[in-house]
Amino acid sequence: MAEPDPTTAAFFDVDNTMMRGASIYHFARGLASRGLFTSRDLLKFALGQAVFRVRGNENPHHIAEARETALAFVAGSKVEEIVRLGEEIFDEAMADRIWPGTRALAQSHLDAGQRVWLVTATPVELARVIAQRLGLTGALGTVSETENGVYTGRLVGDLLHGPAKAEAVRALARREGLDLSRCYAYSDSANDLPLLSLVGHATAINPDAELRYYARERNWNIQDFRTGRRATMIALPIAASAGAIAGGVAAAIALRRHYRG
Repeated sequence: MAEPDPTTAAFFDVDNTMMRGASIYHFARGLASRGLFTSRDLLKFALGQAVFRVRGNENPHHIAEARETALAFVAGSKVEEIVRLGEEIFDEAMADRIWPGTRALAQSHLDAGQRVWLVTATPVELARVIAQRLGLTGALGTVSETENGVYTGRLVGDLLHGPAKAEAVRALARREGLDLSRCYAYSDSANDLPLLSLVGHATAINPDAELRYYARERNWNIQDFRTGRRATMIALPIAASAGAIAGGVAAAIALRRHYRG
């Protein structure tokens, strides 16, 4: 391994970039396999949140509404239980969904002495589990407020989505002494254009149609690890994003029932 490079880091989105599909949805399915919620619960919220994704992708009101819905259910859940379940479910249902090509890119940065962070809207506890399992430096994710190890149902700051990702990385760079012009970022979604535009080296991984267009316009690297039919399904990232939101709500339902049952 090379000598540490303290001013350079790589930032990876998770859903459809590091992992096939939505991490929080896989987590919710793991909870479902444990009988912690019903398919009716998941369907109800999946339909509602799919409409949110199609009609109000970047609408602040719709984003706030979805956030409040999810947080209303997560209130009262124990942080240690989410972490424990996240570790179990990653090993059972997520590990084999990691894209080998993206994992190799992350390892190449580690081998070069550079730090590697995941940057995702997924709850930070689950994001940290994924980072730990992959041997990465750490993770930035959506932070929920806690009191005495229990979620209050309120966020600390905003959902780590869109421009908020770029702000979080900018703050991390100030703390860690990173030179963003020498840093790298990887994502599948045009929602992450603020993050990709922040660094000196951007790569579109399994890109949606809009990101592919921007990547070509800006001469960014493009890597597509999908094969055959998957690579032509431009709607797949949108569907996965809807699943991520619905999965997050379903996971919260399960945890609420687990602690109140």
